Amino acid sequence: MGGSFLDIGVIGAGSWGTALAILLAKNGHRVTLWVYEDEVYDQIGAFHENRIYLPGFQLPGRIAPSRSLAEASSKKDLIVSALPSHVVRHVIHQCVPFLETRTIIVSVSKGIENETLKTMTEVLRDNLPSDMHSQIVCLSGPSFAKEVVQYMPTAVVAAATIQKTAEKVQQVFAAHYFRVYTSTDVMGVELGGALKNVIAIAAGCSDGLGFGNNTRAALITRGLAEITRLAVEAGAHPLTLSGLSGLGDLVLTCTGALSRNRSVGIKLGKGSDLDEIITSSKMVAEGIKTTTSAFQLAQRLGVEMPIVEQVYAVLYHKKDPRQAVTDLMGRSLRYELDGHL
Repeated sequence: MGGSFLDIGVIGAGSWGTALAILLAKNGHRVTLWVYEDEVYDQIGAFHENRIYLPGFQLPGRIAPSRSLAEASSKKDLIVSALPSHVVRHVIHQCVPFLETRTIIVSVSKGIENETLKTMTEVLRDNLPSDMHSQIVCLSGPSFAKEVVQYMPTAVVAAATIQKTAEKVQQVFAAHYFRVYTSTDVMGVELGGALKNVIAIAAGCSDGLGFGNNTRAALITRGLAEITRLAVEAGAHPLTLSGLSGLGDLVLTCTGALSRNRSVGIKLGKGSDLDEIITSSKMVAEGIKTTTSAFQLAQRLGVEMPIVEQVYAVLYHKKDPRQAVTDLMGRSLRYELDGHL
């Protein structure tokens, strides 16, 4: 598959979907980019640019924008699901009648569904026929869309239950500036990618409150411990969370200026109201919704996640972020690896 040019559908024209469409087109593939908003569709048609979600970058001629899910899904070798996590179930369900059994489905959404507490590949399995389940792949890792289209060296991981399927996706996406590793730990890769957004909100709160590098480093390290505890309890391999989709993505999202979730946290730390933060941006900060799922999943699995608990209290119970930090610091003293290994 890697040595031939493919017909690919990218479902979702946010910043990440657009960036991956550009990457795939520059790799020589033919890309149909499904666009939800009329304004974005018109911009791409008129200027070959997504001026709302990825301004300043030209889309190659190999990318054809479309408002039709049928057109973006039919007769494709590979489909990229680049949707906000809360709409994946609804939109992919509409794509299913047009998919072929041979089509590989690559999920790049980082979230956990609120109602079911399922990861995105689990949501895909709910919608796709059983003979396509082995064709589902999760692509995740530390990768800001803007830096990818600027050809900045980036490394991610493609995870599938079957190694050969992950290797096919590896070949399709790999470029001289975009290195793709493979994994068969789908649960670990997905939970790392989703849960790091919650910790990034906490790190942003810390920055917004004016705390320093010590505080951020502590949140990243203890946040990784929480993510690992939950992922292992859900069946993941602990070493996956030390990799690109765990530690790598966590560091990026907690420290990078382009991080939407960190930005949400900064604004909360400075006293902004959550509703005001949400309405002020067209970009989706996945961590806001994922915090609810992470909090409930931790309760279901009996996993202690104190940082997640405090972020949940700040977001949904209007707890003062400074008091949340005080409560975290005031917890009973303990052995560092207690409950972690």
